[in-house]
Amino acid sequence: MTATRLPATGAPSRALPVAEPESVQRESLARDLRSVIKGEVRFSDGDRALYATDSSNYRHTPIGVVLPRSAGDIERAVAVARRHRAPVLARGGGTSLAGQCCNVALVMDCSKYFNHVISIDAQRRQARVEPGTVLDTLRKATRVHGLTFGPDPSTHSRCTLGGMIGNNSCGTHSVMAEFYGPGSRTEDSVVELDVLTYDGLRFTVGPTSDAMYAAILEAGGRRAEIYRRLKALVTRHAGQIRSRFPNIQRRVSGYNLPALLPENGFNIARALCGTEGTCVTILEATVTLINEPRARAVVVLGYPDVESAGHDVPRIREFKPIGLEGMDDILTSHILKKNLNAQYLALLPEGRGWLLAEFGGESAEEACAKAEHLIHETRRHAGGPATRMIAGREEQEEIWKVRESGLGATAFVPGDPDSWEGWEDSAVPVERVGDYLRELRKLLDRHGLQTCLYGHFGQGCIHCRISFDFHTTAGIENYRAFTEAAAHLVVSMGGSLSGEHGDGQSRGELLPIMFGEELVGAFREFKEIWDPEWRMNPGKVVTPESRSGHLRLGPDYQPWEPETHFQFPDDKGSFARATIRCVGVGECRRAEGGTMCPSYMVLREEKHSTRGRAHLLFEMLNGSPLEDGWKNEEVKESLDLCLSCKGCKGDCPVNVDIATYKAEFLSHYYEGRMRPRHAYAFGLIDRWARLAALAPRLVNAAGRTPGLRGIAKAAVGMAPERAFPVFAPRTFRSWFAGRRPSSGGRPVVLWVDTFNDHFHPGTLAAACEVLEQAGYAVTIPTERLCCGRPLYDYGMLDEAARRLRYILGQLAPAIDAGTPVVGLEPSCTAVFRDELRNLLPGEPRAQRLSELTRTLAELLGDNGYEPPLIKRRAIMHGHCHHKAIMRRDADERLCRGLGLEAVELESGCCGMAGSFGFERGKYELSMSVGERKLLPAVRDAEPESLIMADGFSCREQIRQATGRRALHLAEVIQLALHPVDALGPDAEAASLRLAPPELIWRAPGPRRH
Repeated sequence: MTATRLPATGAPSRALPVAEPESVQRESLARDLRSVIKGEVRFSDGDRALYATDSSNYRHTPIGVVLPRSAGDIERAVAVARRHRAPVLARGGGTSLAGQCCNVALVMDCSKYFNHVISIDAQRRQARVEPGTVLDTLRKATRVHGLTFGPDPSTHSRCTLGGMIGNNSCGTHSVMAEFYGPGSRTEDSVVELDVLTYDGLRFTVGPTSDAMYAAILEAGGRRAEIYRRLKALVTRHAGQIRSRFPNIQRRVSGYNLPALLPENGFNIARALCGTEGTCVTILEATVTLINEPRARAVVVLGYPDVESAGHDVPRIREFKPIGLEGMDDILTSHILKKNLNAQYLALLPEGRGWLLAEFGGESAEEACAKAEHLIHETRRHAGGPATRMIAGREEQEEIWKVRESGLGATAFVPGDPDSWEGWEDSAVPVERVGDYLRELRKLLDRHGLQTCLYGHFGQGCIHCRISFDFHTTAGIENYRAFTEAAAHLVVSMGGSLSGEHGDGQSRGELLPIMFGEELVGAFREFKEIWDPEWRMNPGKVVTPESRSGHLRLGPDYQPWEPETHFQFPDDKGSFARATIRCVGVGECRRAEGGTMCPSYMVLREEKHSTRGRAHLLFEMLNGSPLEDGWKNEEVKESLDLCLSCKGCKGDCPVNVDIATYKAEFLSHYYEGRMRPRHAYAFGLIDRWARLAALAPRLVNAAGRTPGLRGIAKAAVGMAPERAFPVFAPRTFRSWFAGRRPSSGGRPVVLWVDTFNDHFHPGTLAAACEVLEQAGYAVTIPTERLCCGRPLYDYGMLDEAARRLRYILGQLAPAIDAGTPVVGLEPSCTAVFRDELRNLLPGEPRAQRLSELTRTLAELLGDNGYEPPLIKRRAIMHGHCHHKAIMRRDADERLCRGLGLEAVELESGCCGMAGSFGFERGKYELSMSVGERKLLPAVRDAEPESLIMADGFSCREQIRQATGRRALHLAEVIQLALHPVDALGPDAEAASLRLAPPELIWRAPGPRRH
């Protein structure tokens, strides 16, 4: 076959009509839309900035955004757009990697409202859905029937069915659909679609019998014209369609013309799958479901290299696994560098390349039998791969986390060049996987590029993020040269440019290499049949924009580089680089699981997601469309409802840290301005707490007195629905000064944080007893010190840095001696582990203190502490900062050692989030976040069960909302040190009896809501 050489500019081979969005009058378009749309119409600069990019390398600022509530809204929106000659783009989760979800168009975001499972027909194994329905939402609804949807992209928690149809998505377990269902791609599971054309025609499409075709032609009109022209197109090009489309499961590139062939039923619905919104807008879809295995077992196979793993794929497929994934040792080395699920690497057998083969069954015995059969057959041959079977559910989740670390492990690796998509999902026949991996590595080497290789090897789809240089002209030329050469390579092996993510702008201009000019011309004709005015997501797939045009970065990317308080050592000292960390994959848009992002989980607003906030900050530094820099009100509005929980830093695959970005932004936003009252009331809580400690009874009485209580709340900007926290009658520091010092044992500094010192001093006293019993000599700082945790929430960073420098001076002897510092309040401990290093990266003692700071569980675990047993049921809620910065592994191990029958809640954020839940105007959101998981679980807990939460704000949210008293881990260990039977079943009351009496406030019980 003669090689196809592309134009250097990526220009189309012939002129075709294109949309001219710059001629659209945005104001009149917005006005006309608002007059007919029941959903939302958003045309502000901030809203447009939110949708300027997706998960790709590209950036196009849209004309405006519509959030439709119904199919009728979409019909009316398209009609208005047509009158204004505005291009349109239907969008779901915005997770596309090829640029198909951003355009200078009217964006219709279906994910917020137009997202329902309409019906499930379990007997026929079908479901009908709206296009904004998230895949996991559909699966949750079908699971009760023992059914699931076959294709499952890694973005299953936020990708939508409309987007999956638009991209013709596949996923990890698509091999299950290949062996046990209708087929691997989404098209194989589509029964029929309700579609809308740009010129206003709405009708249902699916397979077309001869009788149906005749009836449609007899009815006449626009629909008949479409069908007649499609029939003529497929008849004219049938030979090329049959010969040039690769016969592989993972062929996603190009328009799906084979579906129009007579032998495939002239299936219009499947022909529209993978058209990426360039032909029609999907209004509803009927899809096929398959049986979901009740049990699973995994076999991990280790090979000398990833190429050997690739060569063994055809053999493993003979055992019909429901998942067959591969990865190389470069991926595992990145996991170690970033400490991203690194603890699970021990599950891998010896090797430098691995396959993960998953088997399903109606029972664990059946699944394990299939896995054991593979192992037995593999071990029969000398020199075969090392094998390990993983049957336990928990270990299976852990080994899959290793494979799913792909994106997080390959982006922003310390010491390595940044990596990007651009050739991230090519696919070849399964018998060529090993050859392709070898030749692709050689090609990368020739172009001086680095990557790790992983993906859906069981269907020949290879994933990789590559170290393209998108900042320089030479780097972009190298990118273009590499992708063109890679296209020729994959086509020479009978493969596809895209095996999962689609063509969009990344691969559209490469399609002639794969299909030849005749079929690419047929693609243009196909689009023109549906969209004669070329207003549907123009510039994607056919007549595409250049793959090196409209880059999010590029040689012209010259962002504002402002001076900042934080030094961003992990981002080369650049706030601008920190804002490009977000690669748009949208993990923060999930509705359940993890901590990130609590405000999005409740509000379901793009601007209140981690991704949305990061994109707004990126656009702020670009200066267009967002202006005013640090004073921009739309950025401020987005950040205002960030709970600063740091869930994103822990949960985001690339560790975007919006809490830090928010603190930086607010520090500049308020330069020359007064902050709101609550900022001074809560941000400087340590000062007010010291004053309250002079007369705690009087302060508490004022907080309970009607009239006076309301005045006090108004004065400090507190939500009227909230109760004041109760100050202890005596601080821990005062009590500690009067006790006999510890003698003997290993020295440890107990950090006396403001919250526990003034509100829960019994917790610090419990920690003293536990540490001394464990063989430590406890000391506390001689000066009253506060880490300044609340200061960050209000951008008071000058004061925060000043305090940290003072702390370094006061703790210098302990730091220099290598004495560990143990913190009980997770948010304060996180300051030393995180913010300290970011604000003062050049201070050696700052780095050393960060390393010396330990949680109670970490400190005890480091020294092999064997706790006493306490036979109790418990539910544990982990503080967000604890989970994000310190992780919870040590706490879980210690709780197992205590003999607790403990359940770690998947509760996310408690909703109080420091002072967030106390602030006026934020009570409703705070409670909505807490009511998602945590508060109902506490109310449902048996009275004798322990409620465990270490954070002050978490304990206060639980107290005020449920009346239960949550115990700190230190208090639970203290309980275990004493005869439980003698203390009675009420562990909450027992912990109070164990605390020094003078530290406990004997006030009326907390009110319940």
